[in-house]
Amino acid sequence: MDAARPVTRSEPALNADTATQLRLLDLQAADTALAQLTHRRGHLPELAAIADREKTAAELHNDVVDAQTKLSDIADEQRRLESDVDTVRARTARDESRLQAGGLPSRELESLQHEIATLARRQSTLEDELLDVMERAEEAEGALRDATARRDSVTAEQHDLEATRDAAFAEIDAAIAQRTPERAAIAAELPAELIALYERARSHGGTGAALLRQRRCEACHIELPGSELAAVRDAAPDEVVRCDNCRAILVRTAESGL
Repeated sequence: MDAARPVTRSEPALNADTATQLRLLDLQAADTALAQLTHRRGHLPELAAIADREKTAAELHNDVVDAQTKLSDIADEQRRLESDVDTVRARTARDESRLQAGGLPSRELESLQHEIATLARRQSTLEDELLDVMERAEEAEGALRDATARRDSVTAEQHDLEATRDAAFAEIDAAIAQRTPERAAIAAELPAELIALYERARSHGGTGAALLRQRRCEACHIELPGSELAAVRDAAPDEVVRCDNCRAILVRTAESGL
């Protein structure tokens, strides 16, 4: 059976009066509050929602660009067709003027009449194509309006979420700004050796000091085994002891159950 051993293991013994050790709990409370505030700042629900809206807005922006490009291509096609129709009309008008002027040889007259008929068929085809293009342009304009509206809606949601996030950041930063000097003031009251031990313990398990309540460490929530409990019980009131499991400094009070 293992003999009772000092909880501090190979570390040199460190002493601090009861009031000083109790003050460590105030320091730990400040550090816990600061850690919680920092964690909250990095895990606001708005952050994930904003990232989602940013991704969606980027996708919708691409939809808007695609719709704009399609509409631009249709507009180019419409302008080309309108120009072709104008050209055919102008040539038809010229040919009809020549025809009405008369005096043309029969062979040239026949050729001119054939050209006018061909131009009429060409104009009809172009006008049908132009009508189809205009219908496609109307559809493309509707698609562009829809894509733009969806993008703007998501962007507005993103801006609202950013405003909520910024308000939460301001609240958290104000709390951190208040807690930080409070924490510094508490630390300034404590011996440097005790602070160093506290920081080593905190780097190990996240908690530097905790109450020993009913034989249980409130940092790791594990009840001290017999040999460790005996070592803590036998330690002088001003001896700084630590939990063998999580290495937190154990602050003893009347509630410790020793």
